Formats: sequence, structure tokens, C-alpha cells
Amino acid sequence: MSIILTKEQVLARIPQQKPFRFVDEILEISDLTIQGSYRFKQDEFFYAGHFPGHPITPGVILIEAMAQIGVVALGIYILSKETTADEAAKYLTFFTDSQIEFYQPVLPGERVITTGERVFWRQKKLRSKVEMKNEAGVLIASGIVSGIGVKR
Repeated sequence: MSIILTKEQVLARIPQQKPFRFVDEILEISDLTIQGSYRFKQDEFFYAGHFPGHPITPGVILIEAMAQIGVVALGIYILSKETTADEAAKYLTFFTDSQIEFYQPVLPGERVITTGERVFWRQKKLRSKVEMKNEAGVLIASGIVSGIGVKR
């Protein structure tokens, strides 16, 4: 029997863990959209080398954060509605591709909010339009991310 997961249950099922989880909270979720947030801590492992004395968050980390929300978390939610909880737990969502434009840097200590909108879902492949903003509402990055659910 399919289930409808809460925001907290979806968050708990995201497979990425520290130091590579970039989702603190899921703010909203539905079949078509998701919104989540993450605060980049001052001591994130990548700031020491990117760039010493003037740290900024690497673009690949921002893409990963957008994919964890817009593909992984949204995919977990959608799949859980289509199958049983036991069957859904057998799948991991792997990031497959992206087309992202960057507009602003993200500095240590900043909180970002990512919104994902489902473009398509079929055969456990999800493509989402994503947008990342800072707390002031300034656009940081936007584009498309995709992933596919594969059995563990």
C-alpha cells in the first residue's frame, strides 16, 4: 500500500549524510513542488581550500544541494506514493545531469532556500526545474537537475 510521507519522513530518508548532506529542512512538499533549506556552516570541509582567506561555496556543492532537494527528496516523496514503503526503501536516487546558471556566490554562514518544480517523472527518472535563493530572496542559481532511482 502506498503512503504519503511527511516532510520530516522525507528528510529522514535522504541517503546523503554529514559531511555531504546539504539539506537542513524541507519547508514544503507536494507531487509537483518542493522547497528546502540549508545553512552553510563556517567550518564546512571545503572552505579551507576554496579559497584560503576568501572562502566561497563551490558551484558543484551548490548543484549537489539543489539536487538533494529537487531530485532526491522530491523523488523519495513521489516514489513513496506510487509503491509500498518497503519497495520504495529499496531505491536510491542518483543525480544524472544538470544545466545550472550561477548569479551570486554563497559565503560561509549563509542560509539558502531551494525550490524544485517537477518537469517530468517516468520510470523512476525525475527532472526538476530548480532555483536557489539566499534569505534576502536574491537569486543565487537556477536551472535543471535530473536523477534516476535505482535498486540498492
